[in-house]
Amino acid sequence: MRPLLTLLICAGICAAQPIDRTKPPETPPLRDFQLPPTQDGTLPNGLKVVLVDDSRYPMVELRIGFQAGSQYDPPATPGLSEATAALLDEGTPSRNARKIAEDAAGIGAEISTGSDSDFLTVSAYAPYEHLARLMELVSDIVLNASFPENEVRLRKENRLQELADQRTQPDVLADEKLSQVVFAGHPYERPLPTEKAIQTMTRADLVKFRDRHLAPNNAVLVLVGPFENTKPIWQMLEARFGKWMRRDVPDSVKLAKDAAARSITLVDRPGSVQANVMVGRIGVSRTNPDYYPLLVADAILGGGTSSRLFNDIREKQGFAYHVSSHAQPFKDTGLVMGQMQVRNEVVEPAVKGLLGHFEKMGAERVSAEELSNIKNYLSGGFVMSLTKPSGVADQLLRTRLNGLTNQYLETRVDKIRRVEPDQIQAVSRKYFDPSKLAVVVVGDAKVIRGSLEKTGPVKVEK
Repeated sequence: MRPLLTLLICAGICAAQPIDRTKPPETPPLRDFQLPPTQDGTLPNGLKVVLVDDSRYPMVELRIGFQAGSQYDPPATPGLSEATAALLDEGTPSRNARKIAEDAAGIGAEISTGSDSDFLTVSAYAPYEHLARLMELVSDIVLNASFPENEVRLRKENRLQELADQRTQPDVLADEKLSQVVFAGHPYERPLPTEKAIQTMTRADLVKFRDRHLAPNNAVLVLVGPFENTKPIWQMLEARFGKWMRRDVPDSVKLAKDAAARSITLVDRPGSVQANVMVGRIGVSRTNPDYYPLLVADAILGGGTSSRLFNDIREKQGFAYHVSSHAQPFKDTGLVMGQMQVRNEVVEPAVKGLLGHFEKMGAERVSAEELSNIKNYLSGGFVMSLTKPSGVADQLLRTRLNGLTNQYLETRVDKIRRVEPDQIQAVSRKYFDPSKLAVVVVGDAKVIRGSLEKTGPVKVEK
């Protein structure tokens, strides 16, 4: 009975101790992420391959990516990369769209395609025992997409409807205008296709884009699965992708020197009861020395519900339901931005408050507690993204397409932990300076122009 009595006494003492519920429990430092066993190789045609032996799930994750994002769209045909990606799995000489869907469903697979500013990607997964059939299906799509005329016509009709809907959304209009101001003269200034480009796009345009950009020497292929013996995997890769002919591919478009300067553009949207506000300027890529300090600074400023912008602009001032900031890296550059949607009557104090927080990041050192919390938040989110093989595949593909090695993933947590207050203050002065931020507002010019002009000269556009 004595052990039981002792246990009850200890339990009573512990229960009597007060718990401070106003403070979150301390989070121990996270360890650096360690990749599962990885093999790198390059096929004779230049296709870079990464094999990852990850036995956590009996599935295989396949990713293939190309330096073929929207920055490679011809000036007269914005949206060509997007359309090429969307139509890759809509037909080949041996399979129509329905047959592709049926063959994928027959092995429990799922295939998706997409395009962003820099890259065009194909993602797929299936049970490991169907790896050979999955690889055959994906290789057929990537090497032999035929862009059937009926599918091209349907895609154009659907995209025109989507575009019409997008152009009714003020946040889309603000994002488009900010891109035009910040990236003027570079393909990044065209985040959306135009109605004319969609209407005039032909099957021949899609074939030409594919033949020019979807080459093995312009691609990275990642396979993640329970690969105890990789020899047959390499043989499959050679059989399915080895005859793919390498080609000369164009270089990426380099961004002109950053000429950041303060400007205010008001896109008139008559009848709007609120204003959509975006501010921004050119940022940095993942390879820039400023990347990690800027990543941490941005998270402190507007990276979630514990950020400064959220707690002041939304919670304290009540100006906006949503407010945030983002330091988005691209292949060779990046974008620093802040955004919010506010009522017309508070446009002036809300914009001044937003810009004031950007300026404050460079004027004052962050506290040790604030910095520690953000480091835990960023590190935890990164590690969580790698808890499944799909996350490993996604991160590895993005890493290699950006010209980085496994070390980028394996040292990311450590590099976040090493960011110091002085570094945060320095990059904030450099990238958050309000005098170099472009301001874009979408709203009713008749209602908000006067109040917005109190923050500086305003250019109104229809």
